[in-house]
Amino acid sequence: MLDDNLKSQLKAYLQKVTQPFEIVASLDDGAKSKELHGLLKDIESLCDKISLRLDGEDARKPSFALNRPGEETGLVFAGIPMGHEFTSLVLALLQVGGHPPKVSDDVIEQIKQLEGELEFETYYSLSCQNCPDVVQALNLMAILNPNVRHVAIDGALFQDEVEARQVMSVPSIFLNGEPFDQGRMSLEQILAKVDTGAAKREAAKLNEKDPFDVLVVGGGPAGAAAAIYAARKGIRTGVAAERFGGQVLDTMAIENFISVPYTEGPKLAAALEEHVKEYEADIMNLQRAVKLIPAADQGGDHEVEFESGARLKSKTLILSTGARWREMNVPGEAEYRNKGVAYCPHCDGPLFKGKRVAVIGGGNSGVEAAIDLAGIVGHVTLIEFMDEMRADAVLQKKLRSLPNVEIILGARTTEVNGDGTRVNGLTFEERASGEIKRLDLEGIFVQIGLVPNTEWLTDSSIELSPRGEIVIDERGMTSVPGIFAAGDVTTVPYKQIVIAMGEGSKAALGAFDYLIRH
Repeated sequence: MLDDNLKSQLKAYLQKVTQPFEIVASLDDGAKSKELHGLLKDIESLCDKISLRLDGEDARKPSFALNRPGEETGLVFAGIPMGHEFTSLVLALLQVGGHPPKVSDDVIEQIKQLEGELEFETYYSLSCQNCPDVVQALNLMAILNPNVRHVAIDGALFQDEVEARQVMSVPSIFLNGEPFDQGRMSLEQILAKVDTGAAKREAAKLNEKDPFDVLVVGGGPAGAAAAIYAARKGIRTGVAAERFGGQVLDTMAIENFISVPYTEGPKLAAALEEHVKEYEADIMNLQRAVKLIPAADQGGDHEVEFESGARLKSKTLILSTGARWREMNVPGEAEYRNKGVAYCPHCDGPLFKGKRVAVIGGGNSGVEAAIDLAGIVGHVTLIEFMDEMRADAVLQKKLRSLPNVEIILGARTTEVNGDGTRVNGLTFEERASGEIKRLDLEGIFVQIGLVPNTEWLTDSSIELSPRGEIVIDERGMTSVPGIFAAGDVTTVPYKQIVIAMGEGSKAALGAFDYLIRH
């Protein structure tokens, strides 16, 4: 099952296992069960503290549990966790085997204090870069708390369940049989939702903090770079982010980050956070900014209010709240989000295997999505508002070469159609003739650009462009002295990771220069 190189790497990792445990497999006579059996035999052969049993009685086959002798951890994989989930498998093996997790003592204690029976089920796809965070978080909760059980389910192998539960987006999480949440979630986010008092406790802690010299609002590439450059100056630096990593977490392949030929968004986000943690920067995660109160005078502190109720003060601010996927804003889109309307082809594409889908948008992201989906789904219709696509010529040529792709230009999507539970079509207008047409399909992937996250600034003194972007000068300063901005949220053109990092660094240097002069 595993090639020699992967076996060698896994064997090195499994040397960290300190406690014996067993893999309990539930198999049948199918090809996938044989494939899983081969994987589990390889794992058993690589570590003398791991034993394999084949007498599992789980109704889901193929599946396997990781149990310590005489103890059920409640951790189960239904399917073959390769692809993006191979890391989840390795971490589960290590943590069940006694290797300590890389989370704070406070988080570990919070997990152990959870009460009540919590049975989680997560549907994932092997191509989803958002799924491992959820799977790994819930696995850890199951390992640390005997009241928690987690089953990670490969949706592609258990299509009947996916259909019955109307799972149309991954990761999809169920708690005690009921829908819990969808999409990428960190361990902290899951705990905040399960432990309802956590947000208030955290807000109370934040309200007690002294004012910062520099407070970075946002934890994407711009925010991370700003925090590093500010902290290196030896000034009191804080980072308050809704989710550290920002939009990068939703990015699959990154091939234009200078000096790094290839990486993936979640890996880069993790590296950014680790780099920030090397300095004395106070990272405050799960904090969504809702209001900015500029200083009353030039020597005073600016204040940011957060959705949690926390309020933080700082002599200078760097706003780096980034941008998000632009929505079509047509009837039916909100109603059928995650019920056929999706925004990540890498994550959700496998759920539409053999089905008909549309991609909205003819830029690079739209054409790349259509090419990717064409290898999975039955048929792709790309719909572009303009009379020609804006994607690179090489991408257009590739798209047009695919036999199961149709391209419709000069069309405006007017409505997402559905049967009340899921998408079953799309209505569009031919702009030239005004004729209204309908497509019968099961999925719609929206790829029409970005919108800046500045709604929380509309009542502030910060100048915004007609597109809602923060207007900045050559040093990253906004219209309010002492408040800077960086990254995709600003008027700087070309929304790229490497540009956002440079802008974040520049804003931090600008803020430091402002501090020493005022």
